[in-house]
Amino acid sequence: MNACKELGVETATVPPTFPLEYADRLRGAGIEIRVDRALFDGRRRVKNAVELAGMRRAQRAAEAGMDAARDLLRRASANGAGLVVDAEPLTSERIKRAIAAVFSAHGMVADDFIVSHGAQTALGHDMGSGAISPGEPIVIDLWPKDVETACYADMTRTYVVGEPPEEIVRYHTLCKEALDRSLVAIRSGVSGREVFELVCELFHEAGQPTQLSKRPGEVLEDGFYHGLGHGVGLEVHEAPWIGRAPGEMIAGDVVTVEPGLYKHGYGGVRLEDLVLVTDDGVENLTEYPYELTP
Repeated sequence: MNACKELGVETATVPPTFPLEYADRLRGAGIEIRVDRALFDGRRRVKNAVELAGMRRAQRAAEAGMDAARDLLRRASANGAGLVVDAEPLTSERIKRAIAAVFSAHGMVADDFIVSHGAQTALGHDMGSGAISPGEPIVIDLWPKDVETACYADMTRTYVVGEPPEEIVRYHTLCKEALDRSLVAIRSGVSGREVFELVCELFHEAGQPTQLSKRPGEVLEDGFYHGLGHGVGLEVHEAPWIGRAPGEMIAGDVVTVEPGLYKHGYGGVRLEDLVLVTDDGVENLTEYPYELTP
């Protein structure tokens, strides 16, 4: 407040996350405070070289964490009650510990991340818990933050240990096709809704419900019930949004593309890549295979 007085500040524009206590104190001192979400969202969208370097490091760490998870899944065997590795049960918590150790070794932090399995995978943001069984889907969604730049990465893969059920194979095939089509369509000047609609059309043709096919007021629990992607940077979810909302992508945006298909009470599949939007397409920052078997 003293600095504002010294500099002669009479009006200040702040982001929506500006602390209310400070805003009240400044207003009490006669300074006008205006909240402008669009201004600050816009300033953060185009990533500079330092931010991109941090996001690339975070993405490499996410992939190394996925490697640690796949190592456990590959070494797992069924014992009649579930999966075991080195004579110990394989659980979501055990896989998370292995991933967290990799993040720490790469100079990353992560408050939490998803290692869900079975019916948990149909709930979107169920963090996952408990013993894992053969033949059920395992969704691993990782968003480590680079300590040096405070920038995030974000990626998701889905696995099955043992023989994948036909329905999960079908979901996986459709999600991969949706991801491929999206990566071809995204470029500067293209609206997020346009890409979202392209994916919804694919899923509609396969008989899957989406946000564009649901009835007014209906809450989807099956099919493709979430948006296609979002911006990533100083937050793991920030502008722009790839979904029903309007708005074009611009060169320098870093966005996720994450199609998913789910059946409530059964499970689901999600694939997610992190890409840099360019004038003529995208640079995929994710360098990781998509196979359903680990």
